Amino acid sequence: MRNLIEEALILNVKPQGENNRLVTWLSPQKGIEKSVLYGGPKSKLRSCVSPFNYGILYIYNDESKHSSKITDFDVKKYHPSFRESLFKSWAATFCAEIILKTNAAGSFEECLKITNGFLDGLDITEDEQGKKGLVRYLWRYLELLGILPDTKSCIHCDEDFFTLNLTSNTVSYKQGGALYSQTENGFSCSNCATVYGQNIPGITTDFLSSKSLFYLYATTFCEPVVSRNLILGKDEFEQLKGFVFTLIEHACGSHLNTLESGAGIL
Repeated sequence: MRNLIEEALILNVKPQGENNRLVTWLSPQKGIEKSVLYGGPKSKLRSCVSPFNYGILYIYNDESKHSSKITDFDVKKYHPSFRESLFKSWAATFCAEIILKTNAAGSFEECLKITNGFLDGLDITEDEQGKKGLVRYLWRYLELLGILPDTKSCIHCDEDFFTLNLTSNTVSYKQGGALYSQTENGFSCSNCATVYGQNIPGITTDFLSSKSLFYLYATTFCEPVVSRNLILGKDEFEQLKGFVFTLIEHACGSHLNTLESGAGIL
């Protein structure tokens, strides 16, 4: 028998029996774990142990009975706006499903860090800004998984899709955009896509503008303000969002329930 005190983010809470709840949580040391929360609807602890709350979790483990019980939860962060926005609620649930499907990308501490940052930002922004934040979060999560495609240059001719001018702090974009090759996990410029045609392995119809590629590049390599301040057209952003959603679903290896049921919301 032992007592545990864990920094934890609550990922989901499901009914277990008439009054109890099965809680799935993420900590930087233990990773993804499950514990039982006892108590009926009037329990104060039950109201604290809610999805996406973060704080210090107190656990009593009984190794002889193979049981894990939540005895207390000191909430440090909660997100009241999630109750008022259908998008925010679905976006947070979407992230939790991805974390569970991928075992937090095997990087528990970093996963907790970027997820807490996303949830905190989501809580204080309008829905439209939150949608852009979701794309950036998913892109960072793909980086955690180690499967980010190169967004800077063509996989065939090695020509850059954009050029940074550090002196004037400006960006110039190559015309024609790019097409994504799933097999090679990279982008082909429009010229190479025309030249090579069907010989490009795994080429898809996922088209992104050079500006969208810079948006993804800046999310990884630049200060956060760069991608946040970059303005994409409506069609550009929808293409970018669809592309990132497809990549994350492929990375999870199965359909994502939240993505399917909340397609019109996310």
